[in-house]
Amino acid sequence: MGAVVAHPHPLLGGDMGNAIVAEMTKALFGCGISTLRFNFRGVGESTGIFDDGRGEQDDIRAALSFMEEQGIREILPAGYSFGAWVTAAILKRARLLPALFVSPPLALFPFDVESMRGRTGLIVCGGLDPYCPVEVVKNFAARLTCGVEIIPGADHFFQAREDQLAACITDFARRVLKPQM
Repeated sequence: MGAVVAHPHPLLGGDMGNAIVAEMTKALFGCGISTLRFNFRGVGESTGIFDDGRGEQDDIRAALSFMEEQGIREILPAGYSFGAWVTAAILKRARLLPALFVSPPLALFPFDVESMRGRTGLIVCGGLDPYCPVEVVKNFAARLTCGVEIIPGADHFFQAREDQLAACITDFARRVLKPQM
């Protein structure tokens, strides 16, 4: 089993070294899941330029294909912030496990509920996240019929709450994904 983890907005400093992306990767790897994080086009040493989420979807598809080429057939799509939004757009792909989203920016970008329903496993956000407001995410998760975890006192960046985030991810991986491992 593997996971592809997408990072926050490239134009706002997001890259694969982001602390939350690293925490997500560490938690999933700690559950025995092979993980892949990568830079979107134009970030770090990646070629290309920012493409408002369209080309970034191709970047995620390429990462998924790479995992499959390594013999990994069950893949968990995961994303933080902008990475969650881009990941949500590729969920129609076959053989993906239910997605993990951390702080999807529901207040900033449009999400397609129909393409996400039945393909989303868990959404985690902070209780003080202005880009993923609690009532909005609760209603959104109910429409998706997926799990939702709200970390009290955490904002969009989970400062000093990284351990709680990791615990939510670990619990999800062990409880929900274990039967497929």
